[in-house]
Amino acid sequence: MATTDTSYSAADITVLEGLEAVRKRPGMYIGSTGPSGLHHLVWEVVDNSVDEAMAGHCSKISVTLLKDGGCQVVDDGRGIPVGKHHQYEDLSAAEVVLTILHAGGKFGGDGYKVSGGLHGVGISVVNALSSKVEVEIDRDGRRHAMSFQNGGEPNEKLSDIGEAPENRTGTTVRFWPDPDIFDEVKFRFQTLIERLQMMAFLNKNLTIEIYDERETKVKEKVFCYEGGIRDFVSHVNSSKEALFEDIGYFEQKDEGNEVEIAFQWNTGFNADGLHSFANGINTIEGGMHEEGFRSALTGVLNRYAKSKGLIKDKDDNLQGEDIREGMTTIISVRLSEPQFEGQTKSKLGNVEIRSLVQKATNERLGEWLEEHPAEAKLILQKSLNAQRARIAAQDARKSARRKSALDGAGMPDKLKDCSSQNPEESELFIVEGDSAGGSAVQARDPRTMAILPIRGKILNVERSRLDKMLKNNEVQTLIQAIGAGFGDEFDIEKIRYHKIILLADADVDGSHIRTLLLTFFFRQMRPLVEAGHIYVAQPPLFSTVVGKEKIYLKDEHAKDSFLKENPKHKKEFQRLKGLGEMDFDELKSTTMDPTQRSLLKVSVRMSSVADEVFSTLMGEDVESRKKFIQTNAQDVRFLDI
Repeated sequence: MATTDTSYSAADITVLEGLEAVRKRPGMYIGSTGPSGLHHLVWEVVDNSVDEAMAGHCSKISVTLLKDGGCQVVDDGRGIPVGKHHQYEDLSAAEVVLTILHAGGKFGGDGYKVSGGLHGVGISVVNALSSKVEVEIDRDGRRHAMSFQNGGEPNEKLSDIGEAPENRTGTTVRFWPDPDIFDEVKFRFQTLIERLQMMAFLNKNLTIEIYDERETKVKEKVFCYEGGIRDFVSHVNSSKEALFEDIGYFEQKDEGNEVEIAFQWNTGFNADGLHSFANGINTIEGGMHEEGFRSALTGVLNRYAKSKGLIKDKDDNLQGEDIREGMTTIISVRLSEPQFEGQTKSKLGNVEIRSLVQKATNERLGEWLEEHPAEAKLILQKSLNAQRARIAAQDARKSARRKSALDGAGMPDKLKDCSSQNPEESELFIVEGDSAGGSAVQARDPRTMAILPIRGKILNVERSRLDKMLKNNEVQTLIQAIGAGFGDEFDIEKIRYHKIILLADADVDGSHIRTLLLTFFFRQMRPLVEAGHIYVAQPPLFSTVVGKEKIYLKDEHAKDSFLKENPKHKKEFQRLKGLGEMDFDELKSTTMDPTQRSLLKVSVRMSSVADEVFSTLMGEDVESRKKFIQTNAQDVRFLDI
């Protein structure tokens, strides 16, 4: 339980502008009205509680999915201020926070030195998009309560309802998402677990509980990590073989800014195991904190290797990708005024944090290497092996690069390219098998649609080093067709198509092929995934006849829904065995025609979770993979990388 801090009062709540048009344009505030937008409501409420924790005033957060579809968030922070607001004399500060956009304790005053959400739209947007909201505030020995309905209409004004139980402090928010706004109002327990666990990792010793009361047997998870981001690294590496047991860690503070870094190497071959956060926000596009770490890491390891005689003066230095092979790193920075940039506003732009991270890494990582000579030797041996593999792969790399954008040289023979030279309107269909590729060529719009058939299952890049990967014909073909390189050299500005669509059979083999392709794109062309250029086509699995019309159904769920809507339907359902069995006009009308097709956009919500998922599903650890499948098998409706 926390005590009330007089430095955080009604005077600290600053209003920038009123609440406007949230219900009319919810996507502007929460991204979408689909599953991601629905869960965003939870994050907005929880983030307020986490901000209290980062300010040192909250030790426990409880999230409960209620039986009737609502969500409850309880914290033991200071409680939202309940005094009269200095700009709105007829409203309390708590009512201002709940009803006016861009109002909160993060814009001025001493309420918060560091916070995750600086937009101030959080809880007011939750109120606007909910059919009902109830708030209880425990502060100064008293409990205050208020409620709203129908998207923020006051139901009960803030009032003192009695003593706070056991003199506690904190805030309780209960909300019920509005079914008129959202496509579906059913929360996914696993999605909440993933995000809340990450928050617990990033806030050492903060207890975060989650309960699901919607089923007969209540589900519960409790997260609290004494080791903080050290435990985070251990978690991400849990399905990988660690190179050594110890997890490195260091931290540094300077002028109100803080940096924490934890790291460990594993025996894998991926060099993309760096995950960064700023004030608890997953900076999936990187930024200045990552730049500072990468440059310092390369310098420190090369200096150490030369000082120990493992690299001679005449030898080439290790490159960053050599050193980062198999390295899992968590970077967490906290700063008072973060500046976010990039396509998804998840790239940190503060220049001063680069210097702090660079300085901390130069000093503290060098000390760690000297204190851990056995581990340092293993790291350098692995890095030198990666260097040799990189050098051996240079010829293959050169042959895989796009040779000329002007004349189209270097394009694979099997690619049936589109005539358009404008990447924004161009689409690349990666098609399973030559027969399906032939049908797709006939079904396409040759001006904007390119077809690339691939034979069989491509290499699992999760288990392959660069030199082996580049010897694979299908991998080479993909790199050449997309035309933007791969790995550290990937340049998203050079991509030849803004839609890359995976078109495979609607069966188990097709799913495996899609997963192999997604693994390749995530590991070798991650910016392509993060920018939303990867799509999954949804060819139908069944067909049937209604009257004289042939209709197509994409999966078992669609078939069941059809039968519920048409209980008297007696015609047989034909199971479509593969794309190659479809006539080109069937393929066009069901899967390729932009006016009729259904595409799933692949996105990355949290890179650390995606890293863990790919390592689990595509790595060597069979038990981890089995456990993952058993846990998530019931949630395929939300399938999203």
